[in-house]
Amino acid sequence: MAMTPGLMPNLRLVGAEEQTPADGEVIVEIIEDGADRAKTDEKGAILEIEHPDGSLTISLDGKPIEDRAKERDEDNWYRNLVEDVSDMQLSTIAEDLMRGIRDDIESRRDWIEDRAQGIKLLGLKIEIPGLQGSADGAPIEGMSKVRHPLLLEAVLRFQANARSELLPTDGPVKIRNDNNNPTLQDDQLANALQKDLNHYLTATATEYYPDTDRMLLMLGFGGTAFKKIYFCPLRNRPVSETVDANDLIVTNNATDLRNAKRITHRSYMTPNTVKRLQILGVYRDIDLSTPKAPDLDAAQREKNAQQGITDETFNPEDRDREIYEVYCDLDLPGFEHKYKGKITGLEIPYIVTIDVSSRQILSIVRNYAEDDQELPTAKKRFVKYTFVPGMGFYDIGLLHILGNTTNAITAAWRELLDAGMYNNFPGFLMADTGARQNTNIFRVPPGGAALVKTGNMPLTQAIMPLPYKEPSGALMNLVTQMADTGMRVGGTSEALVTEGKPDAPVGTTLAMIEQAQKILNSVHKRLHQSQAEEFELLTECFREHPDSFWIKNRKPAFPWDEKTFVDALDNFYFVPMADPNTASQTQRLMKVLALKQLASSNPSLYDPIAVDTAALQALGWSNPAQFMVPASAQGKPPPELIKAMADMENDKISAEARMLDSQTRAQETQAKIQMDQARLEMEMGRAEGDPSKMMGLQIQAAEIQQRHEDAMLDAVNRKRDRESRERLAAIKLAEELIRNPEGLEMARAIINPDMLARLEGNEGTLDGTKTGEL
Repeated sequence: MAMTPGLMPNLRLVGAEEQTPADGEVIVEIIEDGADRAKTDEKGAILEIEHPDGSLTISLDGKPIEDRAKERDEDNWYRNLVEDVSDMQLSTIAEDLMRGIRDDIESRRDWIEDRAQGIKLLGLKIEIPGLQGSADGAPIEGMSKVRHPLLLEAVLRFQANARSELLPTDGPVKIRNDNNNPTLQDDQLANALQKDLNHYLTATATEYYPDTDRMLLMLGFGGTAFKKIYFCPLRNRPVSETVDANDLIVTNNATDLRNAKRITHRSYMTPNTVKRLQILGVYRDIDLSTPKAPDLDAAQREKNAQQGITDETFNPEDRDREIYEVYCDLDLPGFEHKYKGKITGLEIPYIVTIDVSSRQILSIVRNYAEDDQELPTAKKRFVKYTFVPGMGFYDIGLLHILGNTTNAITAAWRELLDAGMYNNFPGFLMADTGARQNTNIFRVPPGGAALVKTGNMPLTQAIMPLPYKEPSGALMNLVTQMADTGMRVGGTSEALVTEGKPDAPVGTTLAMIEQAQKILNSVHKRLHQSQAEEFELLTECFREHPDSFWIKNRKPAFPWDEKTFVDALDNFYFVPMADPNTASQTQRLMKVLALKQLASSNPSLYDPIAVDTAALQALGWSNPAQFMVPASAQGKPPPELIKAMADMENDKISAEARMLDSQTRAQETQAKIQMDQARLEMEMGRAEGDPSKMMGLQIQAAEIQQRHEDAMLDAVNRKRDRESRERLAAIKLAEELIRNPEGLEMARAIINPDMLARLEGNEGTLDGTKTGEL
C-alpha cells in the first residue's frame, strides 16, 4: 500500500458518512468495539495500528495525534492563544488590565452618579409619603414623594417614535444597488437577499427587536447606547446585541471608540454558560473559584432598586460570573509584531477575556484580520448610537437636557401637594396649662367629635391651629411655564400650532410643525447613520460565516450557496428601511398630502397609479396593488362617471320629449287664440253701433290677448327650465370629470355642444383648469 511520507492518516468511524480521501491521504477505520490495537513509543508517538482483519496502518512520520490537532488549531487565525502564553505572563497581563479598568471606572464616576440620579428621576418606583425620622430623612410625617413625569414622558415618546421608524413590522433592512444598469437577475437576487435578511432579523434572531427596543429606551434616557456585532459560538450565528452604556467601560478621555486606549465590555454569565464556552474551546478549560458578589456601582444599584431587586444573593453558587472582555493592544510574547522580518515592539490588537472573581485570563484572541499583519488595525465590534453629541465620549440624553427642570418641577409639585394637605388638615399648638391629654393627635372624622380637656380654659385659647397657607397660584403658573419650556427643549412639545384659530394660515402652521420637529429630525438622522453602520458590521460577520445565513432559515427565498451569497454581499449594500429625511409618521403624511395636491393640480404630469401606490405605502400598506382595479379595467371611466353620463343622456331625451310636448301644446293654444281673435273681429264688425255689445267684445279681446302673452311667457319659462336642468347636469358631470379626467373624450360626445362650448370657454373647463362655471 503506497503512502506519501509525512502525512498522518485520517481516522474514521465505521458506519460514518463516506469520505473521499484527498491525494496522499489514507482513511483508517477505527472499529467501535475497541478491537484495534495501537503501538506507541515512550513519547506517545503512534507507530502502527493493528486491525482485527489483519490489516496494518502505519504512521509514516511518527507524530502523535495531539501534535496533528495542534497543527490544525494553528491554522485557525482567531484561535485562543492563551495556551501558548506562560502563567506568569498571563498573570502580569491580567493585573495590568485590571488596574487600567479600575482607572477607567474611576474616571467616569461622576457620570455614573448622574445616571443613577436620573434613573431615580424617572419615578418608576412606587413611593409612599415619608414618615418622620425614616431612612429617607423626611422632616415631617406625610411629606409627598411624587415626581413630575416630564423626563419619563420625553423618554417614552422618543422610544415609541424611534421604534416605529427603525423597527418596521416587515423588517429593518433594505437593499441598495449602486449598479447603474441592473439586470433582472440582479433585482431578483437583491429582493431575495432583502427578504431572507429581514426574515433572519425577525424570525431567526428573535432577540433583535426586543433588544433594540430596550436600547432605544436607554438611548433616549442617557444619550448613549451601543450595539455589539459578533459571531456567537453558542447560537452558532451572527448576533447584534445591545450593550448598556454602563457596561461598556471606556476612559472619559477618549472621544470615540476608535481612539480609545482600552474598551472593556462587562457582562455577567451563569457558571453553566462559562462551562459551555470552555467545552467548545472558546475559553480556557481551568477550574474557577466560587463567584464573588459583584461590586455594583451607583447606577446598577439604582436600577435594581427601581425594579425591586435585592443586590444580595445568599447562595454563592447562584451568582453570575462577572466577565471582562477587554479590547486592547498588547505586545504578546511569542506573537510579537514583525515588520520586514524584524520585531518592532509595536502593540497590536487583541481581545482578552478575564474572569473578575478569580482574576484568570480565559482567552486571548487576535482582533485584526489575517491579511492585515503589516500594521494591524483593530476590527470594529461595537456601534455607538448617539442622541445628541456630547463634550466627551459619553453623549447628551434627555436626562441631561431635562434633569434639572424635572428636579425643579418635582420640588414645586411636592410643595403644592404638601401645602394643600396641611391647609386642609393643619397642625396646632396646645397650651401646657390645660389638663393632661391622652394623646396629642386628633383625627376627627366627618360628622364626628373629639374630646379635649382644656382645664376650664376657652377652647380657642387652649388650642391654636398653625397658620398654613393654601397652595400658591403663582407657583402653579411657574410649574406650568417650566413644564412647557422643558417639553419644548426636549422636543416633546405639543403646542397648538393654530393657536385655536381654525382660519390660521397653512404656511404658518406648517412652519411651526417643522420648527417643532427639528430636534427629532437631527436625532433620527444620527440613528439612521448608526443603524447603517450596524448592518455593515453584520454583513462582515456574515461574510466570515456565510453558511449561518441560510442554515437557520428553513424556507429561504433563494437557494443560497457560499459563492452566490458572498457575491451578493459584495454587490449590494444593507441599509436601514427607515427614511433618514422622515422622522415621524406625521411628516410622512404631510409629504403624501403635498404629493396628492401636486398631482391633482397638474394631472397630466403625474401617474395617478404611482402616486396612490406611494401614498398607500406611506400609510403602512405593504401591498397597495390589492386595492387597485385589474389592469384590464384601468383607463376606463369609473362607474360613477358612466352613471352620470347615462343620467345626463336620459335627461336630454326626457327634455326633448317635454320640449316637443310643450311645442305641440303651444301651437294648439296659439291656434285657438287665433280662432278666437277671428271670431271676435267678425262679431265686432256686426256690433258696430251697439256700444254695450262692443264693450263686451273688447273685454273678450283683452282676455284673449292676455292668454296669448301668458302662453308666450310659459314657453320662455319652460325653455329656461330646460336649459337650467342641462346646465346642472353638465356641472355635475364636470365635477366627475375633474376627479376622473380620463372620461373627458366620452363626455364630449354626449354633452350638448352649446353647453360644452360654454364650459370650455372663459366660464370654466372640463379638465379642471378653470372653475368659474362651478
